[in-house]
Amino acid sequence: MTEDLDGAVAPTGFDVPVEPLRRAAHYTGEPGSIAEARSFATHFLDRLRTEWCAGIGPRCGEALLLVVSELVTNADRHSNGPYILELEGTDSAVSVCVYDSSAAVPRRWPRDPERVGRHGLEIVAALAAEVTVERVPVGKRVRAVVGLDGD
Repeated sequence: MTEDLDGAVAPTGFDVPVEPLRRAAHYTGEPGSIAEARSFATHFLDRLRTEWCAGIGPRCGEALLLVVSELVTNADRHSNGPYILELEGTDSAVSVCVYDSSAAVPRRWPRDPERVGRHGLEIVAALAAEVTVERVPVGKRVRAVVGLDGD
């Protein structure tokens, strides 16, 4: 953005691109890893509030923590090795990526309230604006984008 000062154009400092907040954590799958991932996400949200002045209401924060829990739980249960949680956020959305060593792509089952289990991806899809799954050289990446607007 620029200001016009009697014909002269001066930068205001607001035209400098700002990088999203990014953090990643590595988990071995040992007991407590899922709780650690939720705590990591909670601290990430606190930094997003502080550094990006993001208005994150309780419902958006809880939705993000549930998405993190579901994706990390799936990686913990279905991969044969460690997994990585990567968070990237701005004042409007947070991208949650989980990388694990299993090449098996998760399946989103049809809605069935009587089914026990296998609701993780269904929950994530209901809470996220976007969900993608892709194979990567060492396994797969599941990405969910959670909007922070509204509440």
